[in-house]
Amino acid sequence: MKEQIKKFLNEEQDPKAIEKVTSKLNDLLMKNEEIGYIGVQKKPALTVFPDSIVMTNKRIIICQPKNLGLSMDFTDYTWDQIEGTFVKENILGSEFSFSTKTDMAVSIDYIPKIQARKIFTYAKEQLDILKNVAVSNVTVREDFLADTTEEFEIIEVVETEEVTSFAEIMPIIPPPLTIKNEHFDNPSEILNENGLAGLSQDELFEKLQNYKKLLDNGLILQGEYDTYKMEILSFM
Repeated sequence: MKEQIKKFLNEEQDPKAIEKVTSKLNDLLMKNEEIGYIGVQKKPALTVFPDSIVMTNKRIIICQPKNLGLSMDFTDYTWDQIEGTFVKENILGSEFSFSTKTDMAVSIDYIPKIQARKIFTYAKEQLDILKNVAVSNVTVREDFLADTTEEFEIIEVVETEEVTSFAEIMPIIPPPLTIKNEHFDNPSEILNENGLAGLSQDELFEKLQNYKKLLDNGLILQGEYDTYKMEILSFM
């Protein structure tokens, strides 16, 4: 007898059924998937090809021989699909059943009582492992979010007012005062062109007063005023 099936014969499982099931499952197991327990149906009447229920660390697999044992149907349910498991002990064996999160009920009857108890215990262990992993993931995520929140500096967002004119935020700097007067480009020429020689003494005096006012108001320089003054005085 093959060594790999001996561990599944502890509770009077049918050796032929175990050998057939394990040979079929060799190509069906996923990566890192291991068989934990196999229960085999034992009906009161002689059954050449009983149904089997295989418990792995990833799923429950129902194995049902067809066509006089020449073929076999496999139906599997992963542990995260299963809502709960149940065992009902009857006079002739026990019935193991489980419900899925989609409200599907699956059962297999005439399982020897000791096998049914082992199946039920293994299923509870796997569901507890799955539950603990989920709780652990939630806790780790909450701790991570809490630590991350503490590390981040809370930055207050201040609503800014819309600037409709740059004049609101930029100081107005008046441009340098520039005096442009065609009479002041060249004082001597301008005064001559104005015909100072033809002006009366009163007109010359009035013009001199006007230049003095320009000087007092800072509109001409002292040197310019002196030049105008000398020109005007030369005609008086």
